[in-house]
Amino acid sequence: MSKARIDLTNQFLIAMPGMLDDSFAGSVVYMCEHNEKGALGLVINKPISLTLGNLFEKVELSLEDEDLAARPVFYGGPVQTERGFVLHEPLDAQGGHYNATLAVPGGLEMTTSRDVLEALSNGAGPKRLLITLGYSGWAAGQLEEEIGRNGWLNVDAAPEIIFDTPVEQRYEKALGLLGIDPRMLSQEAGHA
Repeated sequence: MSKARIDLTNQFLIAMPGMLDDSFAGSVVYMCEHNEKGALGLVINKPISLTLGNLFEKVELSLEDEDLAARPVFYGGPVQTERGFVLHEPLDAQGGHYNATLAVPGGLEMTTSRDVLEALSNGAGPKRLLITLGYSGWAAGQLEEEIGRNGWLNVDAAPEIIFDTPVEQRYEKALGLLGIDPRMLSQEAGHA
């Protein structure tokens, strides 16, 4: 009998306290894609020392919006850490997408092309966004195996946690979607 495939697209993966991989300890990952070939997500709660203003300078674009320029860039995961990923709300009702955009079914959009940065530089672009360097990737079956070893919890994603919640509260708020108080989680994995 074959196992039913799980689809974690548009969900949060929340690292359990016993997570041994330093790349993911304490992480909340927004899942952009999960299928039979593997999974792709972006860590939403690990800012790095780079601001959006610094990033725009590096790609030779201006960013006049001082509030936006002061926002941190995030560590999205250990894969392609020199590449930028923009997680944002879907474009308005007129439709359309930026180049190289993955529309997450029922969720947000993730864009890897420069045109979204150019739009922001020109005072347009998505209003609610998070920019990461790197992404989190899993080969076919790898994420399911990690979940089976109690490495992750998952819950339907809530955009307000990504865009409106202070960074230091995102892990706790994501657990709260499951009704879990982080102090109640054990570092020890067990199987019933």
